[in-house]
Amino acid sequence: MTLGSHLSPLARSHIEQADVVFAALSDGIVELWLQSMHPDVRSLQPYYGKGDKSRMVTYREWVGVMMTEVRAGKKVCAVFYGHPGIFAWSPHEVIRVAREEGFQAHMEPGISAEDCLYADLGIDPGRYGCQHYEASQLLFFEIPVNPRAYLVLWQVGLVGDTSFKRFSTGPEYRQVLVDVLSQDYPLDHEAIIYRCATLPIQQPHIRRVTLRELPTTDITSEETLVLPPADRPRHNDAIRERLAALDKLYQEKQATA
Repeated sequence: MTLGSHLSPLARSHIEQADVVFAALSDGIVELWLQSMHPDVRSLQPYYGKGDKSRMVTYREWVGVMMTEVRAGKKVCAVFYGHPGIFAWSPHEVIRVAREEGFQAHMEPGISAEDCLYADLGIDPGRYGCQHYEASQLLFFEIPVNPRAYLVLWQVGLVGDTSFKRFSTGPEYRQVLVDVLSQDYPLDHEAIIYRCATLPIQQPHIRRVTLRELPTTDITSEETLVLPPADRPRHNDAIRERLAALDKLYQEKQATA
């Protein structure tokens, strides 16, 4: 996610040993830095179109240009910002196609925006639990939300888009999201808007608003929404009693062993 500091030695080795490197990165500066590691770095950004071009068309084109080089017998490395398998269709698809055609393909894990989020916001997902959704999933499907755990919503700036052609949706769409979330959260509940740093000179961007303010708050597609738990987990007394009985039985067996 952050230039230089988040690249593992193994990932660097794959880049340096490749015949051709494709890149879909978060920043033009990061792309220039990648070019210092390899003489043949090909940006995937120009495949994004303007107007009515669907992003899915772009993503399929990415798979196509990468597989062209693979089929030509070249060792191909594709570099995506963050973890290449998180909210990224093309890396999974190109690996599937390559393997289906008999080529060896591998995904090297990376540090994602999720990892940065835990560190920057001081969240331990193991404390109360953590649920992650692409924001539009809550609108398109009937998904039960657990308000006693952290809720992390990705791509809120695009919430409600069904066209794959837009790079943002407006306040009316975020209002629909708020209407859905208000079934489980009070409107004065805290909503954290987060974007991690992509350059070493940057700091993470963190804004705190209420759920009520979300529609009138500008949110980009790169930002993530975090809702802290609205309530503490409730004790399951019946199961606790059952476990206590098992502990007692175990202690009795240990005493007579």
